[in-house]
Amino acid sequence: MNTQTQSAVVNLLPDLSIAMKTAGEGRVVLVLHGGGGPATVESMSGRLAQHARTLTPTHPGWNGTPRPEWLDGVDDLAQAYLDYLADHQLHDVVVVGSSVGGWIGAEMACRDRGGIISRLVLINAAGISVEGEAVRDVFSLTPRDLAEYSFYDPDRFFQDPATLPAEHLAMRRANMTALRVYAGEPYMHDPELLGRLGSVRIPTLVIWGEGDRITTLRYGQAYAAAFANARFETVARAGHLPHIEQGEVTLSLIESFIA
Repeated sequence: MNTQTQSAVVNLLPDLSIAMKTAGEGRVVLVLHGGGGPATVESMSGRLAQHARTLTPTHPGWNGTPRPEWLDGVDDLAQAYLDYLADHQLHDVVVVGSSVGGWIGAEMACRDRGGIISRLVLINAAGISVEGEAVRDVFSLTPRDLAEYSFYDPDRFFQDPATLPAEHLAMRRANMTALRVYAGEPYMHDPELLGRLGSVRIPTLVIWGEGDRITTLRYGQAYAAAFANARFETVARAGHLPHIEQGEVTLSLIESFIA
């Protein structure tokens, strides 16, 4: 199978274009990144492209990409991606979302009246309100604190901003600005999403890094319990991004679920 990655600018709407990477052949897997940007899911997309056709968009506003003024909520973005799949007559699509990408995926599944999405994978997703388990306020954290809360082994993944080139720091600032636009108010959740998840009947896999202190294990359990047909799996020695910290374990769970 040809797994070479191709990059293109894709028109979702007349005034909405996004950067999209595609790779592989076969069943379509839409991979949705979280607040850290598309780099956080690159290895996962590459692995899944060995057995599927992966579509990995950069959400408008991340990495300095353009975002129209009207596109200011996760619900808008979810509908735009769902319309894209419908317009291209794609079916039996697997949606895999990490963090805010998982939130987008959950919103897509709730809106999918045409049965386009056949399976859903959420990885330490945000997006719901769970009593006593608020999503950590990432906007208030220093870069070091963000690593401490996000990773089981923060020393392995922390990058000191003082050692990074200016263009990398500018990209990080752009990503946080975009995240604040989409998920800043109300912070990191749709108040109605939890109650709507029961309408999602497709098989759903909810994966959680046990050491996550951005979205806790109890938060993840509540997420999985809200679906009609979900399985909850934990990943030891991993935090908010288990597909990075424990890639082999996490990707094996996803591949088995898709198969």
